[in-house]
Amino acid sequence: MAINRGKLNYAELVQTILKAHFAQLQDDETEVQLILDRERHHYLLMLVGWHNQRREYGSLIHIDIKDNKIWIQSDGTEVGVANELVEAGVPQQDIVLAFKSPFKRQFTDYAVC
Repeated sequence: MAINRGKLNYAELVQTILKAHFAQLQDDETEVQLILDRERHHYLLMLVGWHNQRREYGSLIHIDIKDNKIWIQSDGTEVGVANELVEAGVPQQDIVLAFKSPFKRQFTDYAVC
């Protein structure tokens, strides 16, 4: 599976963005896990642990690379990973907002897939 578009290496770019978020989210109570499946192109930033007596578990960011497109499965950031990708030079048509229904994707500036 090719994951390069032009001069951008999508896998490296996604990992760089996730590593930056990982560095910002270090917390004493909640463990932040960076999961990079480079072989199958699944990239996650997970929250695991407890905060104020409440269980914290789930993906903050989940990105897959499929068919030369970056699929954002979940995005719990304020900035928006899609915005970060576009700012880094990824064309909007190479980004799928997978957390939106296929019907709603047609109303965005991103890929429909």
